[in-house]
Order: sequence, then structure tokens, then C-alpha cells
Amino acid sequence: MNALPAMPPAEDETLSQAEAAYRQLRDKLIMLDIRPGDPINDGQLAAELGFGRTPVREAIKRLEVDHLVVSYPRRGTFATTVDFTELADVSEIRELLEPLAARRAAKRANAAMREELLDVAKAISELAPTPAQSRELMRYDLTVHRLIYRAAANPHLEDTLIRYDNLATRIWCLVLDKVPSVSGHIGEHVDLLRAVAEGDADKAGELALHHVTSFEETIRKVL
Repeated sequence: MNALPAMPPAEDETLSQAEAAYRQLRDKLIMLDIRPGDPINDGQLAAELGFGRTPVREAIKRLEVDHLVVSYPRRGTFATTVDFTELADVSEIRELLEPLAARRAAKRANAAMREELLDVAKAISELAPTPAQSRELMRYDLTVHRLIYRAAANPHLEDTLIRYDNLATRIWCLVLDKVPSVSGHIGEHVDLLRAVAEGDADKAGELALHHVTSFEETIRKVL
């Protein structure tokens, strides 16, 4: 089986060790490389990721705020369980903020960002994934959302949406084996990215809302 081509990173600035450790651990938790309920050992993770224990500990503190890890006195730190009852709450927030981000991005993205959005749209449109590559496809989903959030040029909105998109993606990854296909979900990004790149704010907002609502509907069908 051929691997899908890697998406360009959506967060490409120079990072401190603590920030790099945070982002790597965050994505491992989102993509379930670290499973819900797994213990979080800072020494083991530091060795695995190639960081010192201090930046890893700082990363873990931030991940607690993101509700991706939880610490218990005298028991240790663990990856949080996935609570499907939170789906409605997460979706309610995303249905309001995802269209806002898409509209802002359509209006505010600079020329280089618009070109990057079109490049990603082209890459996704040319994919021919197999069902076994569903998890790899979800990395495209993360990249697309983070690109749009960055293009929206509001760091507070970006931080908020990244947090809730992370929680939504984690739910999706947990039910991947029950969902017939995620290629359609990923394919929806092509028109969304093009609308943002072309500056069509109204269309971008409508497509972003549809994407979020269809996500919730798909998940509810398999729960």
C-alpha cells in the first residue's frame, strides 16, 4: 500500500523545545497514538521525543488545560478518556466559530496564504486513498483546519478553535473503524479551501458550517 503524501505543517514557525514537545504530544493524543487512559510518563516521553524532561513537563501542564491529559494525586497522569456526551457541546461551539474563521480567512488571508490554501486543495483533490488509510487522512483534516484558523488572523480565535477541533478529531479517530469512509469528509475541504483562497467569504462560511454539522451527523450514526 502506498503511503499518502504528507501535508505541509500548518504551524511552521520556529519553536521552543517546550512548544515543540507540546505540539508533538498534542497530536499523538489527538490521533490516538497515545490511547485514552494510557499513563503519561514524562521521562519515557522525553526519551522518545528527544527533549529534556523539563519541556515535556511544561507540555503536559498545557495538555491538562486542553483536556487531553488529567493528573490524579498519588496516581499519576493519564490521557483523558473520550466522552461522547461532549460531542454536542463541542459541535455547538464549532458551528458558531468555524464559519467565522472561514469568513475572516477569506477576507484577510495574504497572497502567500491563499496560494498555500490552493496547493493543499489541489493535493487533496488528487488523493486516491484506500479505506486502510483513514487515519492518515485525518492528518489532512487537522492541517486544513489549522491553516484556515491561521489565515483568519485572530490568534485568540485560532487558539480556541484548535482546542475544540482537537477534541472533535479525537472523537472521530476513536470511531474510524465504524465509519464507512472518511474520504468524503476530507474531500469537502477542497471547495472550502478554494472559497477561502478566492475571497468568497459567504460561501466559505456556509461550507465550514456544513462541514461541522455533517461531522456530528456522521458520528451520531455510528454511536
